[in-house]
Amino acid sequence: MQLELLNEQGQAASKVDAPETVFGREYNEALVHQIVVAYKANARQGTRAQKDRGAVRHSTKKPFRQKGTGNARAGMTSSPLWRGGGRIFPNSPDENFGQKVNRKMYRAGMAAILSQLAREGRLAVLESIKVDSPKTKQLAAKFKAMKLDSVLVIADEVDENLYLASRNLGNVLVVEPRYADPLSLIFYKKVLVTKGAIDQLKEMFA
Repeated sequence: MQLELLNEQGQAASKVDAPETVFGREYNEALVHQIVVAYKANARQGTRAQKDRGAVRHSTKKPFRQKGTGNARAGMTSSPLWRGGGRIFPNSPDENFGQKVNRKMYRAGMAAILSQLAREGRLAVLESIKVDSPKTKQLAAKFKAMKLDSVLVIADEVDENLYLASRNLGNVLVVEPRYADPLSLIFYKKVLVTKGAIDQLKEMFA
């Protein structure tokens, strides 16, 4: 399989050979959906908490007498049946939303996403990406010259200058192959992979 190699103006200069096992797989929508949902679920902290009838602020005074009013009998206003009362089965703050995805499934799902991006023309290759100094303006000008407004860059090596220059750009994410995730691959309009990162992706997902 061959991918487009872009020059500094964002134009296809030539073609680069890429492994079929990573960039030439069939798209498995069910598998991709599963790993994206699992990734988002595993990112949840589970810090929400609700109060039961013993934790809500209330008075222990009986709201009205037991008999003669026509109402259902009530002992205190913290009852879950009352407005402002506690929850019957409250969410605990140590809730775990994690979902397990087998390593083989995750690799196949990531390869399916990369393959689909290549088919749609949303994935291309760069020789390399570097900046001389940690200046956001310099990196932003580089992407502007390539006519890219939303881009994920998977670089074989992210040095300090490149990291500092990219972190303030809201529509740009620069990561090493090991930090590439399914959500980012789908979210950004264009995915750029450096030549050196192709071999790392092959080792991870083939």
